[in-house]
Amino acid sequence: MKYASIIVISFESSHEEPLSPASQFFHEPCFNVYIIAIMGFKTTINPDVVKAGLEHTLVKHPRFSSKLVRNIVSYKKWSQTKVNLEDHVIVPELDPNIDFPDRFVEDYVSNLTRTPLDLSKPLWELHILNIKTSDAEAVAVFRIHHSMGDGASLTSLLLACTRKTSDPEALPSIPVKKRAASTNSGGFWWLFLAVWWVLRLIWNTLVDVVLFVAISLFLKDTKTPIKGEHGVERNIKKFVHRTVSLDDIKLVKNAMNMTVNDVLVGVVQAGLSRYLNLHSSGEEQKDGRVKQMKNIIISKCIRLRAIIPVNLRKIAGIQDLADMMAKGSKTGWGNLFGYMLLPLNIALQDQDPLDYVRKMKATIDRKKLSLGHIFTCSCATLVFRTFGAKVAAAIIHRAIFHTTMAISGLVGPQEEISFYGHPIAYLAPSGYGHPIALTVHFQSYAHRMTLALAVDPTVIPDPHLLCEDLEESLKLIRDAVVKKGLIKDAV
Repeated sequence: MKYASIIVISFESSHEEPLSPASQFFHEPCFNVYIIAIMGFKTTINPDVVKAGLEHTLVKHPRFSSKLVRNIVSYKKWSQTKVNLEDHVIVPELDPNIDFPDRFVEDYVSNLTRTPLDLSKPLWELHILNIKTSDAEAVAVFRIHHSMGDGASLTSLLLACTRKTSDPEALPSIPVKKRAASTNSGGFWWLFLAVWWVLRLIWNTLVDVVLFVAISLFLKDTKTPIKGEHGVERNIKKFVHRTVSLDDIKLVKNAMNMTVNDVLVGVVQAGLSRYLNLHSSGEEQKDGRVKQMKNIIISKCIRLRAIIPVNLRKIAGIQDLADMMAKGSKTGWGNLFGYMLLPLNIALQDQDPLDYVRKMKATIDRKKLSLGHIFTCSCATLVFRTFGAKVAAAIIHRAIFHTTMAISGLVGPQEEISFYGHPIAYLAPSGYGHPIALTVHFQSYAHRMTLALAVDPTVIPDPHLLCEDLEESLKLIRDAVVKKGLIKDAV
């Protein structure tokens, strides 16, 4: 290993802050979760420049300069400490002419999941791999413990360390979700709609609460070739990604009057259907899953659910986070989210490709009109306060294990950005440590969308096939929109 000079940032304060309930969950043995953020660059990376940038930004964040302090039974507080960047920025000396560099990077990141972070130091590290791959001149890998913050907050914080490539002094601009126009027309008709909306909200919430309780207790997903077994959270993980056109996704979105998320989850539904149809007809496995898969799909009795984390706190803006690191200002931080349980419809290949996104939009619209995700957060917090973190984590672990996969996504910058002067080619965040074998994460960046998969290779031995099926499903859906004449002047 070859390293640059040591940089130490010290703090005079011994400030301590208690861990939130969610942060304590993430330190339970059955729920030890990490966030991985893979960044591809258009140039080689200068480690000294990156360390100097981290010194003035990221390590000034209280969480990135604090370690855990525990009492007799569990970790209870964050305590500020000295940060030795030599311990956190890892720069292995690599052969630039190495064979199969893409595979090397995949194996390198996968090996990170074998060992935990050192709890005696702040729980993050950055690996700089100056090796040319098929889609980047160099790769950097952040590994951060989930107890330090949720994925949305941490990704926003990392983006606050970047600047526009076109303007090195300007922070990235993130698209803002437009609010729906008011439909209040007054009178009895508006009152009727409001009452109907409230009744639907109550009913949908009740259904989701009952469903969550049932899944936590006994209701398991169908055993399929993508469903993990007991202990899946402790297995090593493999991370792959594929970049597709964001313009193609928006074309479908505009033509079918839905959101980007509706399209993306519809693509996942179509891609999984394609994967299970095409790649589950080989030789029978020991448990007979492959042999039975076709009959399950034909009979339409497959039960496959995805769990989706939903933020319950307004995410701090990039400018707020940049000010916090530069000026020491205060902003909201931590883990505060609930879980949404989303059923996926696995169908045969001869289905109209657009049906996948139509059905998914209807499902997501119903889930949006529900407070079920708030219930999961409140339930976990109540159990935590009553019985402790171990019991609360066990309940959440059981509920997630009874599902099949996780889906998450983040909105990225609208223009190309650089990380301490290094232009970024792609962003591919993900995570591991959940009791599932498959996580799909979406990350937009400029005019592109990255589909990042985290898989258990003992369950999904070739995740590149699944990437190809997702990519092909988007193409089929996009082509179907054009073929049916749902848009004009399609390219």
